[in-house]
Amino acid sequence: MTATRAQPGRNASPRTARAINDRLALRLLQEEGPLTAAQLKELTGMSRPSVADLVERLQDSGLIEVVGESGAARRGPNARVYGIVADRAYVAGLDVRVDSIGVEIADLLGRTVARADLAVACDADPARTIAAGVDLLLGAAGGKPLHTVAFGAPGLVNPVTGRLSTTGELPAWHGYLVDEVRGRLGVPVLLENEVNLAAVAEQRVRGAGADTFVLLWIGGGVGAALVLEGRLRRGNSGGAGEVGFLPISSSGRLPTATNCDDGFHGLAGSRAVCELARAHGLAVDGSDAAAAATAVVAGTPGFLDELAGRIALGASAICAVLDPGRVILAGEVGAAGGPGLATRVASTLATLSPLRTEVLPTAVPSGPILRGAVITAMDTAQNTLFPPSP
Repeated sequence: MTATRAQPGRNASPRTARAINDRLALRLLQEEGPLTAAQLKELTGMSRPSVADLVERLQDSGLIEVVGESGAARRGPNARVYGIVADRAYVAGLDVRVDSIGVEIADLLGRTVARADLAVACDADPARTIAAGVDLLLGAAGGKPLHTVAFGAPGLVNPVTGRLSTTGELPAWHGYLVDEVRGRLGVPVLLENEVNLAAVAEQRVRGAGADTFVLLWIGGGVGAALVLEGRLRRGNSGGAGEVGFLPISSSGRLPTATNCDDGFHGLAGSRAVCELARAHGLAVDGSDAAAAATAVVAGTPGFLDELAGRIALGASAICAVLDPGRVILAGEVGAAGGPGLATRVASTLATLSPLRTEVLPTAVPSGPILRGAVITAMDTAQNTLFPPSP
């Protein structure tokens, strides 16, 4: 439990002070979990009567409820434990792929209540598929209202329009999907680049000390997410982290504005990883991210060393500009490589750059995009339902 906090709103009007105190109490219940009135008093610095009034207000508004009793062994009745009414509404996270869409329904504390993978047929209406899938999951989860949806998708998210700018490798429906789903569901729908959402999940799971890092995604393609001084940085056009276009290749040719095959993508993406594995005598079936991950798990030392060298080339270019101090390997390949691949990358990176850089495997090896989408939707819903203090 965190230390006692100074009493807020001391110089504010009574109404403003109550709003500030309510917001602080709700934030504590989100961060700390269920608390007794005595614990709220200790953490906020408020008086016992003020805490009693606060608890009554929040209960009457349907924001908190009694979720149990303290187990302290003492005379008299046990103290009531209060918690957020997490199921007053649900949020949804979506991970949009080329031929499938992952959907997760969660409560207002981000706890998963339902999850499914929806196949998108060539002749199907993806927006209808999503809307029907979300409705089905909501019904199975008890029929609570849906508050906010967050999308994770490949491509650049235009910071002005909030729409997805797709590349030629993505289906045309990716570009208009968010608007279609927003119209069908009738709730706020947020859009974010998929690797950025993986970084959101990474930052939340790692917690304190994860204020500055670069998440390097090595999977079907390559990408990066930049978290600097606690903030996700998207760039002027939403393209920060498009490291697949770094002019690093084994062919000697350069990428173009519309094709990154002769960039870092062509050196470390899944197709290149599978070709490298086969060159080292590994039996690899296919060239997608799953095949590349399988190759890494079964990889020989020579293969892993060469792969680490390729990844380190891209990492060194990123570090030369940003000097983040920490690079986290994520994506199907990065997650499959685990600590062993991270150690190899760090060793090679140390020979390429004078900047001291820690290289770590992801702390969210399973479903990071979907988890980041849920966290984003949850934070937005909480800020709406539990608005910041005036």
